[in-house]
Amino acid sequence: MPEREFSFSTELAATADRVWEHATSMQGVNRELFPLVRMTYPPDFATLTPAEITLGRRLFRSWILFLGFLPVDYDDLTFAELGPGRRFLERSTLLTQREWIHERVVEARDGGCTITDRIRFTPRAAFLAGFHLFIFRLAFRIRHRALARMFR
Repeated sequence: MPEREFSFSTELAATADRVWEHATSMQGVNRELFPLVRMTYPPDFATLTPAEITLGRRLFRSWILFLGFLPVDYDDLTFAELGPGRRFLERSTLLTQREWIHERVVEARDGGCTITDRIRFTPRAAFLAGFHLFIFRLAFRIRHRALARMFR
């Protein structure tokens, strides 16, 4: 199966702590993804805290809803690593992806912070790899533009 990868980095004018708090809330994730998609989550996991997460075990299944209502995929949300500092490594499976790896790092800098997302995925259907790369890059481009607007 063809593996694909890409990354995005954005400098933000907010503290790393403030951006990390946003990045570890499902409401924050959905604010980044709006209007393209919305991810569902159980109320108990509105905020993802290390104490609630067992590394390597599925936390919950999140349905990915195109335009907020049409199910197009799901994410069996699983964290492989958390920290140290402001970093997570999600290693999940999706309906469409045999493997989905999302690393997010928030690094403090003078006047704000830098947020970096690195994505690597292996589609279940090889012939859709190019299409998925296009869609996922679009989603993260939207996310980073939203982050830049939120944290000017």
